Amino acid sequence: MQTAHQSALTAKHAVLDRQIAAEIQRPLPDAVTLAELKKQKLRIKQEMMQI
Repeated sequence: MQTAHQSALTAKHAVLDRQIAAEIQRPLPDAVTLAELKKQKLRIKQEMMQI
């Protein structure tokens, strides 16, 4: 059973996935933005694994 915190993390992870995909689809993806989004996604994934 997922807690509210786990559900929120899962939702944030999905949003970051969509943001990364959208940035990659741009004609000139911003490498700095992509790197930051990926770092955020990794932090959330690590937090999810600790729960």
